[in-house]
Amino acid sequence: MTDPISAAWNSLEGLQHRTLVDLFENDAARVEKLSHRIDSSLGELGSVGMLVDFSKTHLDDAALDAFEELAKACDFDGQREALFTGGIVNPTEGRSASHAALRGTGPEAEVEEAAALVDRMEILVKAIHEGVFGEIKHLIHIGIGGSALGPALAVDALTRDLALVECHIVSNIDGLALEQAFAKCDPQSTMIAVASKTFTTTETMTNAASALKWLQENGVDDPGGRVIALTANPERAVEWGVDETRILPFPESVGGRYSLWSSIGFPIALGAGMEDFRAMLAGAKVIDEHFRENSGRSNLPLLAAFADQYYTRLRGCQTRAVFAYDERLTLFPDYLQQLEMESNGKRVMYSGEDVPAPTAPVTWGGVGTDAQHAVFQLLHQGTVLIPVDFIASIAPGDMLDPAHHKALLMNCLAQGAALMAGKSSEDPSRFYPGDRPSTMFLVDDIDAATLGALIAFHEHRTFANAVLMQVNPFDQFGVELGKGIAKQLDAGEGVFDASTTALMEAAGL
Repeated sequence: MTDPISAAWNSLEGLQHRTLVDLFENDAARVEKLSHRIDSSLGELGSVGMLVDFSKTHLDDAALDAFEELAKACDFDGQREALFTGGIVNPTEGRSASHAALRGTGPEAEVEEAAALVDRMEILVKAIHEGVFGEIKHLIHIGIGGSALGPALAVDALTRDLALVECHIVSNIDGLALEQAFAKCDPQSTMIAVASKTFTTTETMTNAASALKWLQENGVDDPGGRVIALTANPERAVEWGVDETRILPFPESVGGRYSLWSSIGFPIALGAGMEDFRAMLAGAKVIDEHFRENSGRSNLPLLAAFADQYYTRLRGCQTRAVFAYDERLTLFPDYLQQLEMESNGKRVMYSGEDVPAPTAPVTWGGVGTDAQHAVFQLLHQGTVLIPVDFIASIAPGDMLDPAHHKALLMNCLAQGAALMAGKSSEDPSRFYPGDRPSTMFLVDDIDAATLGALIAFHEHRTFANAVLMQVNPFDQFGVELGKGIAKQLDAGEGVFDASTTALMEAAGL
């Protein structure tokens, strides 16, 4: 007897694939059905205004009905409730995932603890801004993975006009990255933030030691007093030499790629201001509430996951492209790469059995209009089908002639239209097949609240995809394998293949 999940997939796999043009021609209400706004006023913290348009995807009523049945079969409602109530949603490690509680949605005790930690961070941020540590003009934030990508995205997006403190995010163990940060900073007016969940991450702690040495060699009085620890392991930070008054902890149940909302967001608060950090939390909470309160196709992150599964599993798409038509979101595709590929790049289900189909596609992208002159040739005329997400802002990020922003938006909208419609030609080289899907995220502005909402949307989209695939999005054992072998190489332990051995000799290791 076929189980409900397999039956739902069988139903989906039997659907007829119709062209986008056909879908529009046969449903006058298509845009109304598949284009939705999220609007919320946050008072002094701003507002969230976001239009998400799925009408240029191949989802239709039949597909949506079948995907809703799949969601029921996968107990989406139960899994979602577990996420928000402290249930075990990371079964391989026996943990909950409390990042939503950091934004004010979740178990009362966790929400209260998170609010207290934000207040604690605000005290330290205020002290730095008021000169308690002397005149501080720069922060070198050292982390890797989620401890760097989220802060880098937000700092870049929110401090282009004005930074209260210039924040330099360093993640790479390549010493050149740290040297470049040093070159931009005066050691006498620089603080160091060390961001590591365990406070043992090799790359981070190596960079931290070098940064501390840089302060010492440049005559900074009490260089250790310039170090702030952002960690879920305060005891280890104390052992390393950080005073507990400069340790900003966060819960163990917050995963690295979901930690932006915790003290890992310290450089955002320091550089953009505490109000912007709180606005990001509030914007994310808007999406938390939408995701928790809406069902089926009315739940926009789940609807996005329906589209993702349609293309990955039913149409064999191995990649998904994301193009932000806004310089402020230059790092957004990089951020999504880790969020989606580390979360759902899995080969086994909760049960430990192999996933019977493809899981996460390769997430990649860039910034419009630059990308149009680099990779869009393949999107329009290549032999592979690649679903595309476009992100654009109605309000410009610049003060120049409005012609700049008008041209930017027209290019963005034109690309989506062209991908769908294509163009016939008797010349094969000038023939565009069309029927290529895209989703549009059109926000009112790229401010702190909207940025928080965009990030939270994609967190929940990632979770929804995981539920539909029955995989755990909160572990990342694949990251550990290469790191473990690197430690073996460093210790001179283990026996390796002939190629690796020869390469070690060639590199002088």
